[in-house]
Amino acid sequence: MLPGPRRLKKSDDFGNAVRRGSRAATPTVVVHMVRRTLQDPPVESRVGFVVSKKVGNAVTRNRVKRRLRHLVVDLHGPVGCDVVVRALPGASEHPERLADDLSSAWRRAGRKADAC
Repeated sequence: MLPGPRRLKKSDDFGNAVRRGSRAATPTVVVHMVRRTLQDPPVESRVGFVVSKKVGNAVTRNRVKRRLRHLVVDLHGPVGCDVVVRALPGASEHPERLADDLSSAWRRAGRKADAC
């Protein structure tokens, strides 16, 4: 479980990360990552999840969110970033790919965010 300070909670934060962030996609997830500039010194990255109804029913969506939350705990991105992880329908159809796809997209989005 992600502690409260590591979670994205506000709609504006989600929108900012999706609109202005670096994006990396795989068949099961899309990762949007944007650096925060308002905080000195920068704190840990904050993460939010978007799982739409296209992924499946409520049980399936919650299962995908739990898996993603569990996987994100071990991933370390650039310090002081907001990250939005958007699950695609493939996340429920191919759960065995989720860990590899997430880490791959996370690394690529992190490299793009560092380049900005």
